[in-house]
Amino acid sequence: MTRDEARNRINTLTQELNDHNYLYYVLAEPVISDYEFDQLLKELEALEKEHPELRRPDSPTLRVGGEVTKEFATVKHRYPMLSLGNTYSAEELEEFDARVRKGLGGELFEYVCELKYDGVAIGLRYENGQLTQAVTRGDGEKGDEVTANVKTIRTLPLRLRETVQAGTDLFAEPQSNVPADFEIRGEVFMPRSVFDAINKEKAEAGEALLANPRNSAAGTLKMQDSAIVAQRRLDCFLYFVLGENLPFKTHFESLDAARNWGFKVPEYTRLVPDLEGVRKFIAYWDKARHDLDFDIDGIVIKVNSYEQQRALGFTAKSPRWAIAYKFKAERVATRLLSISYQVGRTGAITPVANLEPVQLAGTTVKRASLHNADIIAKLDVRVGDWVYVEKGGEIIPKIVGVDMNRRDASSSAHEYITHCPECHTALVREEGEANHYCPNADGCGPQVLGKIEHFVSRRAMNIDSLGSETVAQLIDAKLIASYADLYELHTRKADLLALERMAEKSVNNLLDGIEQSKQVPFERVLFALGIRHVGETTARKLASHFKSMEAMQAATLEQLVDVPEVGEILARSIREWLDDVHHSELLNRLKGYGLQFALSEEQLEGRSDKLAGLTFVISGVFSRSRDDIKQLIEHNGGKNTGSVSGKTSYLVAGDNMGPEKRTKAEKLNVRIIDENQLIRLIETGSPD
Repeated sequence: MTRDEARNRINTLTQELNDHNYLYYVLAEPVISDYEFDQLLKELEALEKEHPELRRPDSPTLRVGGEVTKEFATVKHRYPMLSLGNTYSAEELEEFDARVRKGLGGELFEYVCELKYDGVAIGLRYENGQLTQAVTRGDGEKGDEVTANVKTIRTLPLRLRETVQAGTDLFAEPQSNVPADFEIRGEVFMPRSVFDAINKEKAEAGEALLANPRNSAAGTLKMQDSAIVAQRRLDCFLYFVLGENLPFKTHFESLDAARNWGFKVPEYTRLVPDLEGVRKFIAYWDKARHDLDFDIDGIVIKVNSYEQQRALGFTAKSPRWAIAYKFKAERVATRLLSISYQVGRTGAITPVANLEPVQLAGTTVKRASLHNADIIAKLDVRVGDWVYVEKGGEIIPKIVGVDMNRRDASSSAHEYITHCPECHTALVREEGEANHYCPNADGCGPQVLGKIEHFVSRRAMNIDSLGSETVAQLIDAKLIASYADLYELHTRKADLLALERMAEKSVNNLLDGIEQSKQVPFERVLFALGIRHVGETTARKLASHFKSMEAMQAATLEQLVDVPEVGEILARSIREWLDDVHHSELLNRLKGYGLQFALSEEQLEGRSDKLAGLTFVISGVFSRSRDDIKQLIEHNGGKNTGSVSGKTSYLVAGDNMGPEKRTKAEKLNVRIIDENQLIRLIETGSPD
């Protein structure tokens, strides 16, 4: 395929895949299967890998993330992101309506009613139909730029519909009524179903649970690795268009237009003629909100006409033409029957409140998390107490207080357990940690089970024929006591066939899956080992840095800390795990079975130490993707960081580089080079 043919095919695939993304994620009306979509995406990925300079800025391959942001730049909002005034009662709502009527001098007007999404406010700038910047609310005047992370949200268009068609100039002027430069605001949120799935995985792994969807969305948006952000499957509703000389007279009209441009504008928004319509909207959603797959905490009411909005104006903090009606957090009282304790994969102990069943937000609540010993002490929760339980923005119910008037006078403060409820080992609590831990990592039943389940999981060794029930069955039958024992099962086929639900075919599938796992690459093997605090991203960083387990085992604490994104706590955790005699034996066994404990020749191809000891900051737009440039630096031994400092060796500057980085580099006498000079530096040892 010639370069021109590749360009045309890339343009066609980009447009086609973006159209399918819109049909699937925004309209929920897919016209092709997931398999067909994946095949088209793989074709595009292959072409972009062969011709990285032809990748379009709206390429759907950007959705998977991969860009690492060490520090998020602070950006001043073009239009201040003001907060809304809040009201909690019908009387306050009537007062707002009266103020609007008075301010408009008796003119007829309409209200737009919207759900108040409990997420993270975001402002998105589009220039010539293309997403160029995403900024969080911050303090209303300035926010953090999170563009790379926002690009992973599949319901957000990277390029607007009805702008540039496949195969045409990428920078053509937008068609239709799309402004050349405008901002649209909305709310980034984590769907409840996604939140529940993540917490289920965390509970099974013995890790601390996410508190609630809103905090989870906020934390995800500020993650440094956009590839991890992509896995969190955030979503976004857009509901407010801003810009100069917009071609609309009303807010409702602008929402219709934005929907046609390809934005996910909420279908729940309604235009109502008066306060009575507002009341009906509030009454309906006060009950129906529990059926949604996302959290809302109220209703937003806005005057529809832009001209009337301008007439009403603003106070110092909020618009006079809009208000938020907040729902009261749902709370019930019930009796605390007992407190039990769960042990996770890492040994973390989680206290659980067992409650007298009670109805809350449409579900029967029997249990609530108590998180850790500090929370129990802070609330002074005691068995037998009548406790207040809330959901509010929480999916997992939480205890928020105790009814002291109903406390039994003979009750005594709850004493947190001192020994593991499973193996009776004395618990430990490290300095700076909220949780207690069982240190008997290799002899505590739930930890052993959890570690093996983690080892065989899809993102680790991916032995899909080994589900949780099968792992538990193998442990109970004393066929395995660690994940290393899995690789001896081929010698125990008769014992496997003797187990329930284990026929010849299922046993063969199991053994084949174990054998195939020996080809899983080093970084996933490293993640599978279950070293505390080492997630997928850290495992990739460690594998890339050390290139082999042997080198990693020989590393000092200082050398571990020198790995990007590895701090002292994480380095100590890794060093302690590697120094453990039992773990050394496990590693030796796994190496003997043929697992991958070094980067493959293919992965090492093109790597060198030519940039060893050098630190780079990348800023601007280049002929290839920034990810490719970062990978080029890392593959040649260099280190990428997000901000310029006295330790920066070179600032690699592309088009439209941020002026703040250039100014700081010049002030600190940091050498500024371009993309071609970087290549020369790698090839010759000098950028000149």
